Amino acid sequence: MNSCITGLQWGDEGKGKVVDILAEKSDVVVRYAGGANAGHTVVIGGHKFALHLLPSGSVRQDTACVIANGVVIDPDCLIQEIDSLRHRDIGLEGRLFISENAHVVLDYHKQEDQLREQSLGNSKLGTTIRGIGPCYADKIGRSYAVRVGDFKEPEYLRQKLQKIAKFKNNYFKAMYGGDEVDADAIFSKCLIYAERLGDFIVDTTEHLHNAISVGKSVLFEGAQGALLDLDHGTFPYVTSSNASSLGMAAGSGVPAKLVDKYMGVVKSYTTRVGEGPFPTEQDNEIGSEIRERGNEYGTTTGRPRRCGWFDAVAVKYSALIGGIDELAMMHLDTLSGMSELKIAKAYRIDGKETAFFPSNCAKLSRVECVYETLPGWDDDVSCIRTFEQLPANARAYVAKIEELTGCPISIIGVGPGREQTIIR
Repeated sequence: MNSCITGLQWGDEGKGKVVDILAEKSDVVVRYAGGANAGHTVVIGGHKFALHLLPSGSVRQDTACVIANGVVIDPDCLIQEIDSLRHRDIGLEGRLFISENAHVVLDYHKQEDQLREQSLGNSKLGTTIRGIGPCYADKIGRSYAVRVGDFKEPEYLRQKLQKIAKFKNNYFKAMYGGDEVDADAIFSKCLIYAERLGDFIVDTTEHLHNAISVGKSVLFEGAQGALLDLDHGTFPYVTSSNASSLGMAAGSGVPAKLVDKYMGVVKSYTTRVGEGPFPTEQDNEIGSEIRERGNEYGTTTGRPRRCGWFDAVAVKYSALIGGIDELAMMHLDTLSGMSELKIAKAYRIDGKETAFFPSNCAKLSRVECVYETLPGWDDDVSCIRTFEQLPANARAYVAKIEELTGCPISIIGVGPGREQTIIR
């Protein structure tokens, strides 16, 4: 069976844990979108693995890992991750495959990202300053883009970088008065990247189709969340790729019809990092309590996440556009001890009630949430392993989310550890 796992909120839903669990029965795990701005965390036996580019299945020694063409790769970050796993006796030789068509994030992309955010002032987008947006922009612009496969063509790459440096220097000087790009210094770094990563670089589209043709099970792993999708999220406060399951086919070269199951990952509440609309946000003591209970600080940036109640309107929308079959709900344990819980079941916009999420930011700014209030529970659920053992109010909370989103919840996380999971 081939499956696709994506987040249905604004990222940070707990996809890393879900992918790690499902990778046990998968032959291949594929990362198909995003870049080092993603942070997927896996906790095994109390040991934490924070991954940004490697698929979450990489911590399983027998699983093949693919970084597909839709990802933008920061070589410094990727090499650091490979070395970090090697130091923990997890090798990737012979089982990591990097697409030759994936685009490369270089130092000038990060420089451009920072200059652009600074220039926007109070209108900034709140990016991670990892160079993701500028790299995707160069990809779309075509003329000044570097692909991973270029590492294997050093003379071609050297000439390309000279052309890029000339353009970037003129652009940075005119727009920001920024420092110049040194083409020779970047080329020297690229030679190191080529030496370290060269053995992993292949045509991953061919690799994946060969794997599927012989009956191997493939697990596709998204990054960020559907509400950050470039086309279907809360534009312009989105990422620069298709973060929903809609990006899977383009980001991997595998058609959507070859995927048997689409699973969406959600938290039992909602969080968001950076700027942008957030209808159920609780910028108050409730939000602070959720943040501290759930340790809601970014894996990639360390920034405190904005926190709020579960938004069934937004999740139902994400599930609809993504063709989601079932949900995995993480962080149920975080809500233990709260006297009452709220779920947004509808929006009121300009006096009219709707249950359909408007991704238009102007409309979202006028949203009044229509909440359903449920009683909380006091019991510690972190050691519970079956749904029937959960407190009655916790079971009712799960059932209400299933009802409002129209999706069954098949996996429930009750703690960060791999073992702290309820499989229904």
